[in-house]
Amino acid sequence: MPATRSRFRRALLAAAVAVPAVTATVVTAVPAAAQEPPPAPQASAVPELRGAWAPLNRCPVDDPAMLAADGAATSALCLSAAASSGSMTIGEKTVPAGRTSLQFGVLRSGAGSATVAPSGGALVAEPVPVPGGLLNLMCPSDIPVLTSLCERVAGSPLNAVTATVESVGPPAGFDYVAGLVAGRPIVALPVRIRLDNPLLGGNCYLGSARDPIVLRPRNLGAPSASVVRFAADGTLDPAGEMGYLALSGTDQGDETFSVPEANGCGLFGALDWAVNAQLGLPSPAGSNSFVLERTETAVGGFYTPNQFTPDQGRQLAQRWHAAVVR
Repeated sequence: MPATRSRFRRALLAAAVAVPAVTATVVTAVPAAAQEPPPAPQASAVPELRGAWAPLNRCPVDDPAMLAADGAATSALCLSAAASSGSMTIGEKTVPAGRTSLQFGVLRSGAGSATVAPSGGALVAEPVPVPGGLLNLMCPSDIPVLTSLCERVAGSPLNAVTATVESVGPPAGFDYVAGLVAGRPIVALPVRIRLDNPLLGGNCYLGSARDPIVLRPRNLGAPSASVVRFAADGTLDPAGEMGYLALSGTDQGDETFSVPEANGCGLFGALDWAVNAQLGLPSPAGSNSFVLERTETAVGGFYTPNQFTPDQGRQLAQRWHAAVVR
């Protein structure tokens, strides 16, 4: 049986190598105009908000739970945390992080805080190129078929790999106070990492909805805090009815998460094992880390939510929509 499995795995690898080669041969005979790929479907545009509202442009103000907040027993708030750069390390491999935006709604009550994710996911991250591409993920190798693949992609566009962190579930365990201090986990974020490459296919992931990577960012230093108050139209106003706590001046990171095995990489998942071997997956907690540099956080809505009872959530949604740039 082990020999049979080995032959089957090598056959799948051979198929994974052969398919792109055949495709390349066919494409060379097609007129240039016919090679144009169909346009990618357009994602729904993220609204732009006026003035001081701008950081809160993905707040899920229309979620039923947010709309139901009365401002007395429960208050609806918006949270945004953004960073323009950073890095993630899995085992001994480090990948830079691009622009990252975390947004969700917060329902505060005497029992604590609950979170509400936007429809597009709480975490939105910019795709970033993986240094070294496929060669860095899967090569070198002592397996002949994989060695052939490595030789094929060297210096080729087929080597390029991009990585994108995606939400696979709502944030959980939000700790409002942890955002004000250093060293305490602020929230738990279930995510997966998508690896895009012609040979890996479009469904190559580290982590999944069933077995996610769970990031628990914390401030790596004490942030600077200030209060921003503004009018409903976004104009700064020290007596405005709107306001949020702005936190900045520190990095956020986590070194406690584990990374499960790859899935869906290559034809029928034939390259899962190669990605796993090169990255050392599954990678246990303590072997991985991520850092988001100079994170800027805003959390708030109405400066005094209890003055807008009994429909504070609905009034927050009205103000938010009125601030959308037409």
